[in-house]
Amino acid sequence: MNIGLTFDLKDDYLALGFSEEESAEFDKPDTIEAIEIAINKAGHTTERIGNIWDLTKALSQGKTWDLVFNIAEGLRGIGREAQVPALLDAYNIPYTFSDPLVLSLSLHKGMTKRVLRDLNLATTDFAEIKTIEDIESVNLPFPVFAKPIAEGTSKGVSLTSIVKNEVELKLECERLINIFHQPVLLETFLPGREFTVGIIGTGSSAKAIGCMEVLLSQNAEQGIYSYNNKENYEEFVKYRIVEDEISEVVEKLAIAAYKGLGCRDAGRVDIRLDANGIPNIIELNPLAGLHPVRSDLPMICNFKGISYQTLIEEILNNASERIVKSDLTEIVENK
Repeated sequence: MNIGLTFDLKDDYLALGFSEEESAEFDKPDTIEAIEIAINKAGHTTERIGNIWDLTKALSQGKTWDLVFNIAEGLRGIGREAQVPALLDAYNIPYTFSDPLVLSLSLHKGMTKRVLRDLNLATTDFAEIKTIEDIESVNLPFPVFAKPIAEGTSKGVSLTSIVKNEVELKLECERLINIFHQPVLLETFLPGREFTVGIIGTGSSAKAIGCMEVLLSQNAEQGIYSYNNKENYEEFVKYRIVEDEISEVVEKLAIAAYKGLGCRDAGRVDIRLDANGIPNIIELNPLAGLHPVRSDLPMICNFKGISYQTLIEEILNNASERIVKSDLTEIVENK
């Protein structure tokens, strides 16, 4: 197959003046190189397309591909992760990972929690703060946890995210709204252990490949998997695979959420225990990072003896099942 690669390169955005935190979700060149090498080793040809602007230009020039390996995070809006998939859907070009609906839904953590509640899956009570005036209607017991409603890579998460009183609540909401220009998600704080579950597959074939616990070192920012802890994980974080009674419960919850939202090919579900030791879903990541060393999903695979090559081929094999040439494809190609 001829496989296109869509991605947002971190260096491009840094060159445009974006900060390290603003560009934290974007990929480094070695991630793109690792994916491309794995695809080539699987016997396919590749073409680096780039971000959505590069994709738009290529499509307008009549280019097409058998499949697009998409890891583009997008830049603006709640639907930013869905922009490349939506454009590819319009041209009937299949791609890896979830569709626009799932990607938009999962990025908006408040909407995700509403769906999880409807599926009767455990997630914390929450409130959305769109303006500072909304704080007056919050009816959650302290401490609460505050974070931007539509960010990844722990952006905006710091020691001040654990809010203990009304004064701190107002200050933290003001900080987050001013920096990220989006609503703040408030959740009942979960003080227990934190896990992330790696999942491969689509629909009935989806399976958990491992449950990894996030352990903070003594010199880390305590109580939270913060942006600083995550970015400097070699110093502040230790990871281990958990295979016990709690991991079985956590994996079962993660799979139910992954299937319930309709995630495809591969992804991660983050789960934390409450004060009673009950697992609660924090969030879903249907567009998980794929750096072969730093990203959680490849890390889980490595712990479980699954090679990076196998991970990429599993993603490709799942996505390839959606390749169907239709009359619409021919119409687009003949325009």
